[in-house]
Amino acid sequence: MSRAVKIVYRPLGMATGLAGGLLARAVFNRTWKVLFGEDDAPDAMDEERGWGEVLGAAVVQGAIFAVVKAAVDRGGAVGVRRVTGVWPG
Repeated sequence: MSRAVKIVYRPLGMATGLAGGLLARAVFNRTWKVLFGEDDAPDAMDEERGWGEVLGAAVVQGAIFAVVKAAVDRGGAVGVRRVTGVWPG
C-alpha cells in the first residue's frame, strides 16, 4: 500500500508545490510592500538598484519561499498520513 500512496502523492505534491509557490510569491510581495513601501522588489537586472538592495531582496524572498515550501510539504505529508495511515516520503 505504501508504494501506491507514494505514486498517488506525486501529482498531489506537485500541485501543492505549485500552489505553495504562488502563495510564497504573494507573501513576499506583501512583505516587501510592508517593509519598504514599494510595490516591486529589486530584481538582479534592475540597473538602478544597488547590490545591497538586490541581495537583500533575494535573502528575504528565499527565506519566505523556504518556509512556505516546508510548511506546504509537511502539511501535505501529514494530511496523506491522516487519510491513508502511510507517510508518503
